[in-house]
Amino acid sequence: MAKHILSVSYDEPLLKTREILLRRQGYLVTSCLGFTAAAEQCAGDKFDLFILGHSIPQKDKLQLIQEFRTHGTGLVLALRRYGDAPLSGADAHIYPDDIEGLINTVEAMLGQHDKAQPPDQTKRGRAMGTEG
Repeated sequence: MAKHILSVSYDEPLLKTREILLRRQGYLVTSCLGFTAAAEQCAGDKFDLFILGHSIPQKDKLQLIQEFRTHGTGLVLALRRYGDAPLSGADAHIYPDDIEGLINTVEAMLGQHDKAQPPDQTKRGRAMGTEG
């Protein structure tokens, strides 16, 4: 069974790009634009991983982590801006421009062997190549 990821951002193009990259790796991805949509989604569904985009203000990230922890047991990956301190309550942190780091961190957090299909190296290369 594929792992389910909730990805949250205030930046729609980045949110869509992240969704495409993760779906190509075999994950189920639900994307939410903004705080309210994310809070509603996490109350209704169970997720294995929550990804908080770097465009979300720190106070909103902290509130969303509380929501996620209240309604589920998923791990939290926070994307952070350069110079920002690590976010209290997140299980891992990466910088948003590290595409390979995103994929590797998600695989490490969720366990690559649990995905619906093994990663296709050709797809991975194309996905990463299109993102610059």
